[in-house]
Amino acid sequence: MIFRIIKKEDLARLHELLAVNIVVGPVLKGYDREGRPLHDFDRVYDFAELALDYRLTVHSAKRFVLPYRETLANFKVEGAGWQKEVPSGSDTPLVLFGLHPCDINALNKLDLVLARSVYPNPVYVEKRKKLFIIGLDCAPAPQCFCRSMGADIALHGFDLFLTDLGNRYFVEVLSAAAYGLLDQIAGREPSGKEHRLYKQITTEKRKRFTTSVDTTDLTKILDLEFGSPAWAHWGDRCLSCGTCANVCPTCYCYGVEEHIDLTLKKADKTRSLHSCNLVDFAKVAGGHNFRPESATRLKYRYYHKHRGFVEAFEESLCVGCGRCGIACLADITPPEVIKSVRGEE
Repeated sequence: MIFRIIKKEDLARLHELLAVNIVVGPVLKGYDREGRPLHDFDRVYDFAELALDYRLTVHSAKRFVLPYRETLANFKVEGAGWQKEVPSGSDTPLVLFGLHPCDINALNKLDLVLARSVYPNPVYVEKRKKLFIIGLDCAPAPQCFCRSMGADIALHGFDLFLTDLGNRYFVEVLSAAAYGLLDQIAGREPSGKEHRLYKQITTEKRKRFTTSVDTTDLTKILDLEFGSPAWAHWGDRCLSCGTCANVCPTCYCYGVEEHIDLTLKKADKTRSLHSCNLVDFAKVAGGHNFRPESATRLKYRYYHKHRGFVEAFEESLCVGCGRCGIACLADITPPEVIKSVRGEE
């Protein structure tokens, strides 16, 4: 890894160099009832639109590589039979500008399933190849428990990573494309003093986390507490609305539907992201539902995140961003659920 120092005003130049691509970054969308700013990822045309001081976005940047709804193929009758057309994606590379470590790690986890599995998702893989990511360090929000999930630091999955040192940025360079880009900006090698300042800032960041989750033996606890009454307690509160999956940066469950036109001349196949909390998630042909109770659906969501994924990839699927707890209409948060399953208040 190569390290550089750039001035804050050089960031506008960096955006200018990348503007030939599609640039997506955090922008201000409005304010909540308490007057707190609401940010989300959206396409950015002007550097001034970027709100790089954001704490957390409502949604993650996942939807730009894994859309909520996507057409996989179109079919039409030509001649003696059906002809298939696979929609081609944009050839313009996508730049994700200002991702926090938890969102970078979320994409890394999606890669394990959608890009590096036995049956990779070709649409996702193609989009991922065209992705240029600029990471940005952050100050922990009250609901963040990413340090507990090992997602507060990004070690890979980005091209550039910026840490604010006051009037300049400490830049980690991880790709050849990023190195070539910085060659066009008047950067320099960091001094020993700046190395120490960087370490001091990262150490102070760790001390500011106020929310935590004990994950040391969580997989064993989940095996022991499969029948815990805590699941019924939280299941009774759950509204089965799927909002948690909607804002989660790592949920990837989906359903596929085929639609045939009434003329029988054309059809399409679409993929839509799903949620394991929705009533019909485990419903099969014939009408049988393997998980009719909300408590069972909620329980299996946690077992997928913190048990099944750990068994398959030796890491949790959750990155501790806290979005699900903020968005949940029933005030269900992972730290509280896990503590209650452990038998803690």
